[in-house]
Amino acid sequence: MSLRINQETKIMKVAAFLKHLQFEKRYSKHTCIAYQTDLEQFKDYLDRTYDLQNLLEVQSMHIRSWTVSLMQLELSPTSIHRKISTLKTFYKFLLTNGDISQTPLNRVFLPKKGDRLPAFVEQGKLDTLFNELEFPVGFGGLRDNLLVDLLYSTGIRRSELINLKCIDIDQHKNTIKVTGKGNKIRLIPIHKDLKNLIVEYIEERKSTFPDAAHDYLLVTDKGKQLYPKFVYNKVTHYLSFVTTAQKKSPHVLRHSFATHLSNNGADLNAIKELLGHANLAATQLYTHNSIETLKKAYEQAHPTAKDKNKDIADPFK
Repeated sequence: MSLRINQETKIMKVAAFLKHLQFEKRYSKHTCIAYQTDLEQFKDYLDRTYDLQNLLEVQSMHIRSWTVSLMQLELSPTSIHRKISTLKTFYKFLLTNGDISQTPLNRVFLPKKGDRLPAFVEQGKLDTLFNELEFPVGFGGLRDNLLVDLLYSTGIRRSELINLKCIDIDQHKNTIKVTGKGNKIRLIPIHKDLKNLIVEYIEERKSTFPDAAHDYLLVTDKGKQLYPKFVYNKVTHYLSFVTTAQKKSPHVLRHSFATHLSNNGADLNAIKELLGHANLAATQLYTHNSIETLKKAYEQAHPTAKDKNKDIADPFK
């Protein structure tokens, strides 16, 4: 009987937590699934290793043990941090609701993250993509051009691009309205050429799909709303013309947008608002790319650096 009660308690608390993320925190479906997956993996580990079914009975030692097991599986520090972050959010939810008296995360130490910088495409290569590459003629080529241009010129996420609607385009103010994480709205300016491309595309979209039953801006060749794999494949295809980098995802264009703004002197707070970041911590990653650019310029141009590269200390450390 006790085992059945523990199982029911565990299921009820996790279900309540996921509903909290979906309906109160307004997290995306993809994010909620990631949280659920992490909790299920943790639950399986507890069942298998400690014969523990009730998540309310978890102690710090259980989480530390799971962390070690994840390291032994050679998961990256970033992946481990994300999984433990899920547990922190879950147990904070239980603590707030009075289900537990203290969090079991207090004495949990995580592996140090590396200084991995966001992958991005060099500005000159993207200039080549938009200025020299000829996109296919017709609706599909126009759509592909706009798809890639929007991701790079505005820095929006793939999910934000997919859910962008024609009504979100303000042709008079040259802005687009983007609904980000947690249903937060932000306005992003667009340059004249991008605005003209949007206007041209909308006219082509109307003539190609005059009876469209929805208002999504970008659509497939059959007039349906885009889906994640479609966007990923298109971006990978076109970036392969200008770069041999291993990473060629939509998020790389978002990183490129932010990195190029930072390299060209944009204010960090402005980049934060454009990206829709909740705080500056995430945005500050892009200043590291700027520093790397400065290092290269220093090493290539400064007389002592050119002559004594191997001997001088890093001036930016």
